[in-house]
Amino acid sequence: MGTSRQGSVRGTVDPFIVMDVMAEAARLEAEGRTIIHMEVGQPGTGAPAGARAAAAKAMEDDALGYTVAKGLPALRARISQLYMDWYGVVVDPERIIITPGSSGAFVLAFTALFDAGDRVAIGAPGYPSYRQIFKALNVEPVDLQTRAENRLQPVAHDILDAAKDGGRKFDGMLVASPANPSGTMLDHDAMRALIEACAAEGAAFISDEIYHGIEYEAKAVTALEISDDAWVINSFSKYFSMTGWRVGWMVVPQDQVRRVERLAQNMFICAPHVAQVAALAAMDCDEELQANMDVYRENRRLMLEGLPKAGFDKIAPPDGAFYVYADVSEYTDDSRAFASEILNEAGVAVTPGLDFDPVRGATTLRFSYARGTADIIEGLARLTAFMSARAG
Repeated sequence: MGTSRQGSVRGTVDPFIVMDVMAEAARLEAEGRTIIHMEVGQPGTGAPAGARAAAAKAMEDDALGYTVAKGLPALRARISQLYMDWYGVVVDPERIIITPGSSGAFVLAFTALFDAGDRVAIGAPGYPSYRQIFKALNVEPVDLQTRAENRLQPVAHDILDAAKDGGRKFDGMLVASPANPSGTMLDHDAMRALIEACAAEGAAFISDEIYHGIEYEAKAVTALEISDDAWVINSFSKYFSMTGWRVGWMVVPQDQVRRVERLAQNMFICAPHVAQVAALAAMDCDEELQANMDVYRENRRLMLEGLPKAGFDKIAPPDGAFYVYADVSEYTDDSRAFASEILNEAGVAVTPGLDFDPVRGATTLRFSYARGTADIIEGLARLTAFMSARAG
């Protein structure tokens, strides 16, 4: 027998380290340890009750076969209404495409927009799967090293500076606001400056808006307030608390709808039908969703008070999402080993910054506060005791 083929270069992407942390936490739990989960960006709540009821009814009444590739018309119409309700923006439902989570939207957008060898700018720190999906598509991700004075968000001159250094223009830019891992947001002027800088370079602009709805002091800005040429990606995973249902959406420029639809037909056929039914119902569960927000607000308050007391005081208060990103350079230059030490000694799972920033992430950690408030209180107590013992 011959040896098996080793596979493509495209398949050699880096691991998503937070998933490794989750696996190690699960191993410790199987041994009887109680672990406080501050590693994963997943709401501690399930889908709203109305969404679950709608899904159960649909499973009794409907065969739940394929939907059209763009998704249920009623769901697209309801998302269109959301843009009017939240931002005062008119979005034609025909521009909205329902996807298998935001991950499916990223694959569709990147495939529709970029050829092998193209270069796309992304802010660092940033969501690691952007980089790995680009690599799998033979597209070159270019990290823009963001600065603390810009609250870890890219600014327009970062694009121009990086283009000068690389000697080649960008074919696109991807931003996230609120961002993962920092939770910081771009205001209207900053978003406009980035969009205009991309337009001047002839580059596509993609806005990851998956954490919209989870904001604390100001409403997040959608790129659609500024330009109809922006590609916007969102999901039901975070604000709507439906991570495992795998349903998201994208808004694309009018002249790109058919191109993306054809890709969706061939890559995915459609997003899960039952998840689309549940998502439609979730959009009218305002009372329950706002109750979740009350928990996040309290958890954020506790984190911003408790983390500095534990010794993690180099943080930027998050504008949205449910993360705090901390500089831990005074304690370690190996965030993965430090996170492992915290997990094993304190029983708190946290995420090494290496997931988000290959250059500077060895000295940062991300703390998630998406779980219940009791877990946050316990986690902070454990972190405080751990750091005190470590110092002593």
